[in-house]
Amino acid sequence: MDTIWSSDALTGGGPKYKTVVGMIRDKITKGELQTGAKLPPVRELAWKLQITPGTVARAYTVLTDSGVLRAEVGRGTFVARIGAGLGRSAPDKPLNLIEVNVVEHNHATADTDNVNLFSPHLPNGGQARLIRSVLRDISEDPPSGVMHYPSRRSAKPAREAMAGWLQDVPIGPVDESDIVLSHGGQNGILLMFQTVLRGRRPIVFVEELAYPGFRRAAELVRADIVPIAMDADGIRPDALAQAAVDHPEGQILCTSPEVHSPTCGFTPMERRLEIVEVARKHDLQILDDDCYRMGRAEGEGYRSLAPERGWYVTSLSKSLTPALRVGCVLGPRGATSALHRSAEHGFFGLATPLLDLTAGLLSHPQLPEVMENARRGVERYVKSAVNVLGAFDLRWRRDVPFVWLVLPQGWRATAFCQAAEKRGVQLRAAEEFASRESQTPHAVRMAINGSVSLDSFEAAMHRLRDLLDNPPEQISV
Repeated sequence: MDTIWSSDALTGGGPKYKTVVGMIRDKITKGELQTGAKLPPVRELAWKLQITPGTVARAYTVLTDSGVLRAEVGRGTFVARIGAGLGRSAPDKPLNLIEVNVVEHNHATADTDNVNLFSPHLPNGGQARLIRSVLRDISEDPPSGVMHYPSRRSAKPAREAMAGWLQDVPIGPVDESDIVLSHGGQNGILLMFQTVLRGRRPIVFVEELAYPGFRRAAELVRADIVPIAMDADGIRPDALAQAAVDHPEGQILCTSPEVHSPTCGFTPMERRLEIVEVARKHDLQILDDDCYRMGRAEGEGYRSLAPERGWYVTSLSKSLTPALRVGCVLGPRGATSALHRSAEHGFFGLATPLLDLTAGLLSHPQLPEVMENARRGVERYVKSAVNVLGAFDLRWRRDVPFVWLVLPQGWRATAFCQAAEKRGVQLRAAEEFASRESQTPHAVRMAINGSVSLDSFEAAMHRLRDLLDNPPEQISV
């Protein structure tokens, strides 16, 4: 069978994985591959065709989902019954997403009176089935192998897939060599800090209400945090400029312009340009944390607006699942080599099976539909919260996996969280997003928890509504 595989057969334009799909279909139709014939392992075929293992793995996945091939764990990939799924004019058979939503949702969610709204948990829109499918494929013959240290070479298919996943994000040109893979967004932030910060006690500027991970990463590298005053559009440029004068040790500004956590805010383009001007004047690097966005980016990122000082971090946590702990960080011109060194000196690189899983997931043809299902699932939970609590000062967006509730006059955030926990609902007070010196509003962040049923989530919203309508005397005073 080895003689039938040649790179000369890879003709035509378009994505290479589709060309491989067409080549295998054609060989089955012509009788060159019979029912039960075993296909070469992924890495072997990739070598024969002079393409990446990730491309072959993606083609095998498409044909397996279509019923043309069958994968047997521990044995290999085989031709299924001749004629199965071979309609040439028909598109590749997609995942049965309606079935996924019904069956997997019932297994992944539960009715419960204890609802944890600390961190977002996405509804299952097909991610679990997709991940299991890709895991089965790579377990048969991991393209990166399982006996060697990870390397830049073994990570290349995953970086290529990540570059494709980011192709529509307005952060400037992205080549696979620009991407440093990380163990989630938090690890990406720490890598950036390790690459940039210099001196004994450097300073990092953050929004006065900010993702707590900025402070935790700063503590690890012995940096001090200085909060910057905000308004409805995010960081105030005048406050940033004054802080840069007062704290000349400041080196980095951390911000989340697309989805501000915890307030659901958005920084418009005019404000972003003003922040860039201040950063250039005071030589600040800008870290753009884009981990919470699920929909389309509405504004141009700082890596594009200020390519000489703009950094970008994101992860799969709010698009697919937080379980995988996969993210990436991109730096400005001239910083990529140092950023790669920070990762390699810290942990060598992502484990090779995780690299293969990342490459398979991010290049899978069903990924956009699965991500859209998850986004729509989040929207249903957000709608439920708005329907119940909309009479109060609630900040929300359809495709953001949390809402921000400013408590009515007289309520204290910590006491409200304690009362809510007694009723089985766990929330995060505004204080958790601020430094100790900051004066915080009496507000709470409620994350979407798609691991509980929508009925349980809505019941929790009603319990919070009852608290808001009937505050105990010790809270309202």
